[in-house]
Amino acid sequence: MANDTFGIPVGRIPVMGVTPVVEGGRFPAKAAVGETFEVSATVFREGHDQLGCDVVLTDPGGAERPPVRMRPLEDTVNGYAADVTVDEPGAWGFAISTWSDPLATWSHDAGIKIRAGVDTELMFTEGVLLLERLEKQVPKTARRTVKDTVKALKDTRRPVEVRLAAAEDPALLRLFHEHPLRDLASSDGPYPLYVDRRRALFSSWYEFFPRSEGAHTDPTLGAPVSGTFATAAERIPAVAAMGFDVLYLPPIHPIGEVNRKGPNNTPSTAEAPAHPDWVGSPWAIGSEAGGHDAVHPALGTLADFDAFVARAEEHGLEVALDFALQATPDHPWVTEHPEWFTTRADGTIAYAENPPKKYQDIYPINFDNDPAGIYAESLRVVRHWVSHGVRIFRVDNPHTKPLHFWQWLLGEVRRTDPDVLFLSEAFTRPPMMQALAKVGFHQSYSYFTWRTTKEEIESYLQEVSHDTGHFLRPNFFVNTPDILHAFLQHGGPPAFRIRAVLAATGSSNWGVYSGFELHEGVALKPGSEEYLDSEKYQLRPRDWAAAEQEGRSLAPLLTRLNEIRRAHPALQQLRDLTVHRSDDPHIVVFSKHAPGDTVIVVLNLDPYGAHETMAHLDLPALGLEPGSQLTVRDELSGNTWQWGEHNYVRLDPGDEVAHVFAVRSAP
Repeated sequence: MANDTFGIPVGRIPVMGVTPVVEGGRFPAKAAVGETFEVSATVFREGHDQLGCDVVLTDPGGAERPPVRMRPLEDTVNGYAADVTVDEPGAWGFAISTWSDPLATWSHDAGIKIRAGVDTELMFTEGVLLLERLEKQVPKTARRTVKDTVKALKDTRRPVEVRLAAAEDPALLRLFHEHPLRDLASSDGPYPLYVDRRRALFSSWYEFFPRSEGAHTDPTLGAPVSGTFATAAERIPAVAAMGFDVLYLPPIHPIGEVNRKGPNNTPSTAEAPAHPDWVGSPWAIGSEAGGHDAVHPALGTLADFDAFVARAEEHGLEVALDFALQATPDHPWVTEHPEWFTTRADGTIAYAENPPKKYQDIYPINFDNDPAGIYAESLRVVRHWVSHGVRIFRVDNPHTKPLHFWQWLLGEVRRTDPDVLFLSEAFTRPPMMQALAKVGFHQSYSYFTWRTTKEEIESYLQEVSHDTGHFLRPNFFVNTPDILHAFLQHGGPPAFRIRAVLAATGSSNWGVYSGFELHEGVALKPGSEEYLDSEKYQLRPRDWAAAEQEGRSLAPLLTRLNEIRRAHPALQQLRDLTVHRSDDPHIVVFSKHAPGDTVIVVLNLDPYGAHETMAHLDLPALGLEPGSQLTVRDELSGNTWQWGEHNYVRLDPGDEVAHVFAVRSAP
């Protein structure tokens, strides 16, 4: 009997509190190819009879996969769970299959009653009847075990204890578990589940501005000269060598001339127009040279972009492109579709504002004015870049556009190109951030940047891995062109190492904006998170070779972290994290686990001083018995230790900020 997921009826064996379910099944829960995740539910029935339950997956082709038995959850009332794995992309479903288990009920009651001398022969007789039913459904190789037990239960010449021992033989009990009699069978579900390609779950992003790579000053004119796709491509091997697999580019489109911004967000006015050397913000999209489907002439041609994408692919990198739905005053859309924007009472088009911030060089789109036209054009732009090899988009400020639009757009793209991924850049209130993930965004920027204390980090790791991990995949960016946290401004190189280790191990998706490896940390002014001489408004060429030769680059650590991530399946999962306890308020301890692989991270959060403490491991959470000993190897230093439940640790940020332990053995 299948139940109506959204109706009143419940099954004969009730099922409640199913996870992972998003908004009662209104939106699909998320998973990725090869991901193992937990399905749980509260399952119970009237009376005292035993029950059983399975998770049954239905793949995109409509075929039911073999059921996975659910196990009782400790420290819960009627809680059951099972770990399941999905192996192909597409729309899946899962259901909870339940039944009354007369064999388990009889086994439980017989052990109590027969030992107490209550209804002894009646219990043996009932057992025989059940075993005769069992014999018909077990494999032929197991039928002898059942027959021998029936014979023992019927043989009144044998002592009662011997007959009961036959009924409690471990081999027989295994048959009870593997081939249960399923009375009163019912099913709850199906619940929707969408499985994306692996990179939605596990990715390492690197962001750079193509115009800064190869940028220089014209020796004749003294004017800045932009880098091109060709010069930017020269940076690709170094990015790939650090182990990154996604190369994210800010907008590459023509930049508006009207109200163009200068260095450090300097506005242009009628009295002080833009200087000829000002290059403007890439997010101020559109000019006479074209709009969202064009490339900036200074970067090259569309063919040059295609060559850049091809070279990235040769080095194992996917190019992610910024998708920013906004326009400059001189964008072709403003002339061709003025109705797409908001006109103020004085007849002018409203520019973007986030008081006290003003973006005079950008017009936001009003999605309630001609939604059909705006929706169609947005989809056209996405498909244009998909046709040029872009399979990942980082979406700028999606929280300022209607959810309805994103659900439609992402659904349309998924219908024709299900491998295309979207990263939501929405630093806003949790309901909107979570809703964007629910309607289809594959990854999401997060509050990671602002979580710096031990209490904040422990709470946030718990939230993103367990509370929201079934629908929101966080991408832990250590920095962005917009965000230079005070922790990096004041903590020196140790602060950069701390945040890199935490991001790379705390989330299966993480990202770095170029300049981080050079410890760039000077803010525009005290209290600001804006960079001084921000790359958003000017060219920022960097001497990468000199930094590495002089030992000033963090690239070796970033490389090692990505190597560790690729070597350990535990770090490629999101929902497998456990926070452990330490006695020091500056040292955080957490572990990640996948079948056959466990990683323990111990991190000093204080960039200014050494700390020593006892780290207390929750051994059962690691699949170990209390009192177990384990060998751990630090994947950063190569040192090996013997650890147990309580362990001394000392971390000095001047030497090492963290241990990333691989559990080698657990006697």
